[in-house]
Amino acid sequence: MDTFGEVGTVSSMGVERKPRRPRRSFTDEFKASAVQRVLEGGKTIPQVARDLDLTESALRGWVDQARADAGKGKPGALTNSEREELTRLRKEVRELRMDREILKKAAAFFAKEKP
Repeated sequence: MDTFGEVGTVSSMGVERKPRRPRRSFTDEFKASAVQRVLEGGKTIPQVARDLDLTESALRGWVDQARADAGKGKPGALTNSEREELTRLRKEVRELRMDREILKKAAAFFAKEKP
């Protein structure tokens, strides 16, 4: 039986999959320590991920972000401060567009009112 969310389910292809690990959260200090082991400790991402019981993809994301924040990231990679600014600007644009739509509707309403 292939049931969504059931531990150790068999996919439609008949291959046994590992059960999904519940989503965990980590402190900034833990992430920094893990990243430091990779960048300064001379260990590989897979080694540190195994040592700390992390997924390689999570640790790789932390390492990539740390490199970007240090100015050594891939071309086009955003620093945390740039991400925060982008989020703030997108919110501001969304609010300004809503304001503009309200003003357009108000202008149309008052234009109808004048004889």
